[in-house]
Amino acid sequence: MSELVTGEAVALELRPAKLPSRALAVLIDLAVTFAVYIAVTMAFAAATASLDDAAVAAVAVATFLLVLVGIPIAVETLSHGRSLGKLVCGLRVVRDDGGPIRFRHALVRGAVGVVEIIMTFGVVACIASLVSARGRRVGDVFAGTLVVRERVPTGQLAFVPPPPPWLVGRFAELDLSAVPEGLWLAARQYLTRMGQLDPQVGWGMAERLAGELAAHTGAPVPSDIPPAAFLAAVTHERQSREAQRAFGANAAAGGRAASPVAGAAPGPYGGYPEAARPVPPTVPPAPPVSPAPAPSSGPADNRPAGSGSSDGPATGFVPPA
Repeated sequence: MSELVTGEAVALELRPAKLPSRALAVLIDLAVTFAVYIAVTMAFAAATASLDDAAVAAVAVATFLLVLVGIPIAVETLSHGRSLGKLVCGLRVVRDDGGPIRFRHALVRGAVGVVEIIMTFGVVACIASLVSARGRRVGDVFAGTLVVRERVPTGQLAFVPPPPPWLVGRFAELDLSAVPEGLWLAARQYLTRMGQLDPQVGWGMAERLAGELAAHTGAPVPSDIPPAAFLAAVTHERQSREAQRAFGANAAAGGRAASPVAGAAPGPYGGYPEAARPVPPTVPPAPPVSPAPAPSSGPADNRPAGSGSSDGPATGFVPPA
């Protein structure tokens, strides 16, 4: 069991594909590829019958590169790591951190695969997969990728909890380009297991990870947000950006909608630990203000009502008798 996350998004602990399943997927891909290669070669042979030997050789090399190298690279790039053989076997190519592969990953895998799979009849790829703890061949090592199994029972999967709804989109302007992939993986692993950790140990781990993440982004952790909620919000923002690059703006907009952690008590932090959250200082209440005493009437005020005489406002001072 490998502690990884799939490209779109959230499931950890996917199983790395081992040699038998990968070999079956490669055989299916090679069978389809060679069938297409033979058909294209025959078509080009009929179309270039009138050309000289140099032109025929150039067309043969171009056909080889196009069909046996270019098409697999294009398929893996457009399908985000799912070729026909991998789709049949329930496999997928992802990055080391579990994110979706891009063109450069597929290009390195395809270029190295020509040598270690086609030219050596798969001997180098088999030896490398047997030696690697995660079943990676040489192309995966150079490309920084991993082939994982997608068909795992849902009950065995752990999911990265979404951040509290009021934190979604708060870190949209944060620069995440300098954060290493290993730190993302550590944050995802913590978020899926924070409910199983001792509160003090979990809080310390969250503070350490949040501090490292803040150091790489250049923005401090807000004092009003627990470290675990900060990790969830920034991880969710990164996943939304990955989904936008891979699937467009609609997927990113849908991915930004978050709900509270499943099974958590309702509250502003959505079930995230907040034991060490700063508490505002308690201000003692002000003493009640007694009403001012009513002004007393002196002898000078004993005059008939409505007399119209006014010697000034009463001060409330009563002279001694």
